[in-house]
Amino acid sequence: MKKYYLIPYEDVLNPSQYEAVMFEKGPALVIAGAGSGKTRTLTYRVARLVEDQVPPKSILLLTFTRKASKEMLDRASSLLDNRCSKVSGGTFHSFASYILRRYSSRIGFTPGFAILDRSDAEAIIEIIRREKKLNTKQRNFPRKGTIMSIISKAVNKSKSLSEIVEKEYIQFEHEIETLKEVHSLYNKFKLKQYSMDYDDLLVYLNILLKNNPDIRAELSKQYSYIMVDEYQDTNIIQAEIIKYLTDQHKNIMVVGDDAQSIYAFRGANYKNIIQFPDIFPNTKIIKLEQNYRSAQPILTLTNMIIEKATEKFTKELFSDKKKGFLPRLIVLGGEEYQSDFVVAMIKKLARKKNKIPLNEIAVLFRAAYLSYGLETKLAEANIDYVKYGGLKFMEKAHIKDILAHLRILVYNYDRISWQRVFTIIKGLGPKTADKICNLIEERKEGYKGIFNIKISNKHLQNIKPLKDLLIIMEQNADSINEMINILIDYYQPYLKESFDDHPVRLRDLHRLSEIAEQYKTLEDFLISMALEPPNNSSNNTIDIEDQKSDSRLTLSTIHSAKGLEWNTVFIIWALEGRFPSYYSTIKDSKDEIEEELRLMYVAATRAKERLYITCPFSYDRLSQTMLMEPSRFVSGIPKNVLECREVGI
Repeated sequence: MKKYYLIPYEDVLNPSQYEAVMFEKGPALVIAGAGSGKTRTLTYRVARLVEDQVPPKSILLLTFTRKASKEMLDRASSLLDNRCSKVSGGTFHSFASYILRRYSSRIGFTPGFAILDRSDAEAIIEIIRREKKLNTKQRNFPRKGTIMSIISKAVNKSKSLSEIVEKEYIQFEHEIETLKEVHSLYNKFKLKQYSMDYDDLLVYLNILLKNNPDIRAELSKQYSYIMVDEYQDTNIIQAEIIKYLTDQHKNIMVVGDDAQSIYAFRGANYKNIIQFPDIFPNTKIIKLEQNYRSAQPILTLTNMIIEKATEKFTKELFSDKKKGFLPRLIVLGGEEYQSDFVVAMIKKLARKKNKIPLNEIAVLFRAAYLSYGLETKLAEANIDYVKYGGLKFMEKAHIKDILAHLRILVYNYDRISWQRVFTIIKGLGPKTADKICNLIEERKEGYKGIFNIKISNKHLQNIKPLKDLLIIMEQNADSINEMINILIDYYQPYLKESFDDHPVRLRDLHRLSEIAEQYKTLEDFLISMALEPPNNSSNNTIDIEDQKSDSRLTLSTIHSAKGLEWNTVFIIWALEGRFPSYYSTIKDSKDEIEEELRLMYVAATRAKERLYITCPFSYDRLSQTMLMEPSRFVSGIPKNVLECREVGI
């Protein structure tokens, strides 16, 4: 008997999307080609499950950003009704935080554990380096950021510290035993502070599920339908978590594209999606191949690019937009010719005859430094552009300072936050700050321990404004927004004295206050800021996902551009030795070359109407050779697919 739905799924979805949306039970792998409507597919499947009376709370939608899950659930709600907003959606890390707080006693934690962001974690590493006297100029020991990268890569790639150092940081191989000791001390420090870093959330969730069959069964029963977005970007731990969560059922649908797996440096393992049918027998494979973004000439090229991959799910992207501009490969005499060409073409495209606004044009590159020469030429031509990169909102010193004051109210023995709080107090040095921290920990009275510590009158006088501040904040604990405003008044003299751009930073602090209005409790606010911080601030750097609201030309690394689209795209430095990099070619690593191939594919599939790929000759100091060959990823492609032109040769 045919079911009747409020939403006419068959009329609004193409056949492959419809097949995925109507899929009932068991494991399913949806290979979603670039621009094929994967978000639409997931959104409609959420709505369809709810229409079929599946309790919303038993549907779990895991994504890589909070924005993605919110967008899907909001759209599902608008398609059907408000029941869809009650679906359990969020990121892997926010889900892990929620589950770990629920079962914290099983892993030796309290529900109120703190979450450390990257800079907090690095601050702990720096304390250890200082205590172990590893920060001397005579000893070439890695800096705090490098150490954290080594530790994080080991966790996310499920490898030992030794393996990571041997493969990626060979210059520190002689320090491996000391690095292991630092790692051990770092873990002990976190446990003492009742803290977890970002990676710990996944590690502890995996341990919880692995070692507790009853919890595994309970959660598997609770979440009877699970969907995962961007599955090609999961690491080994995340894949294991998914396997445990489906322990009592196999109702798992993962959506992704092996051809767009470009985050191996972060621990993403594209083999998770390749091996999914082996891990989940009887997997239904559905391919979304109809592209709604690009004209067919661009798709014909991108199909040929990804065909060079040795390990893949074969698919052929196609579009209803059959006609269009033939993509071009421009071979140039040098970097200056490349910059002049790009600037001239942008001017031509922006003229009234073509009417392509600057914000519909993007210049993409493999690494940030490759755009430096072009930036100079753009400035000379008075072409406004925005480049994506730089410090994120939550990584800025003034934001971290305000949050540190809030964190000590919730995480009373968070030493890193206490030390940050003391740093802005005049007349209080690091040694005195350490001493006060020790006294607060010894008293076991929470943050109120600061009111009863015994130190010299001079230092008591120094910290009196802080004590007064804490009293006022406690009196206004019902309003996070008001607490932040009180903090801003306290912090402003230091802000003006320490930063030349203090008016811009002050606007950032007021924006943080506005964000806080959305939260009911201070702990919820701090957890959210650690797990899913806002990306944009009041300076010149905006969130790349909001790039359409900006009227300027976009310059971006390919990694930052994934998931976005422009009318016209320039991919610069498509030169053997630059893209792929010289380093990856001399290592002759199959996995690294394949990832760079996928990077080229991602870049090319960002274009809707026009695609230009430039290849400038360049002298390479590292190899002391002249680089003159177009990238292997675009060479050998027929001229009726990729038109080739030479400039300045």
